[in-house]
Amino acid sequence: MWNFEYKAHTHLTRPAKKYSELWRLVVGLFLGTGIALFLFALYNTVIVSTLTMLGLPVAPLDGDFGSTATSVVVLLSGFAMFTTAVFLVVLTLHRRPIGTIFGPVRLVIPQFLRVCAMMGLLLLVVFILPPWGYGEPLVPNLPLGKWVVILPLTLLAVLIQTSAEEILFRGYMQQQLAARFKSPLVWMVVPSAIFAIGHYDPANAGQNAYVLVIWAFVFGLAMADLTARAGSLGPAMAVHFVNNVSALLIVSIPESLDGAALFLLPFGLQDVELMRAWLPVDFALICISWLAARLAIRA
Repeated sequence: MWNFEYKAHTHLTRPAKKYSELWRLVVGLFLGTGIALFLFALYNTVIVSTLTMLGLPVAPLDGDFGSTATSVVVLLSGFAMFTTAVFLVVLTLHRRPIGTIFGPVRLVIPQFLRVCAMMGLLLLVVFILPPWGYGEPLVPNLPLGKWVVILPLTLLAVLIQTSAEEILFRGYMQQQLAARFKSPLVWMVVPSAIFAIGHYDPANAGQNAYVLVIWAFVFGLAMADLTARAGSLGPAMAVHFVNNVSALLIVSIPESLDGAALFLLPFGLQDVELMRAWLPVDFALICISWLAARLAIRA
């Protein structure tokens, strides 16, 4: 179980080897960031104008940080712009087909579905088994009827967001680095560190900002390892998807993309003691999720 032989990883690294020069990755990241920001700004303008015309005003880039279900869907769906940017960079700068980012189709889809089922079962067990609650009762957020009606749209938005992050970090970055460097200390740690830095949010998390960074780094390492074992992005996409469905659509943290959640936690990101009290549980869940995903794909 604890072996670190990543034979299946060649499914992902082989297509990246031909144009694996480090300068291409660096240029690709800067170019991709510029393209993504441009597309996202354009997307934001079009979406806000359209929703305003329909009588559903939303300003996802102007302080309305996911406080309504509409803004959550708009924000998360906007991650498709980052996916588009990665695809353009891969096609033009690395001259490889887009599909090679995901791995062989015969692996991606079955692995994604099996891990989703396993993670769904794990999520159900976590909610059913004691200890129950978070010390205080959960705060109702959306009426059950409305939550169910918008669920297909919010699920799709979460899938777009989580897939975009996996495509960038465990897909593009990890594959290009692994094609150039043999050591997992490079192709696992570097993307995970950048992924973690992207979660640094002192404005909303206060003293807990660095805690979120540590959590994201450990999560990134687990997903990098899982991807290398699986030979496709399917398992990491599934774990990330189910994790964010739980955190954004079922029980969310107040004032943090909470507009589409059924319930809210009885404490927020800046509640230092309570957040840190639950930190060991979060790390344990990362480990359990990693093991459950490996069990689902027999890796």
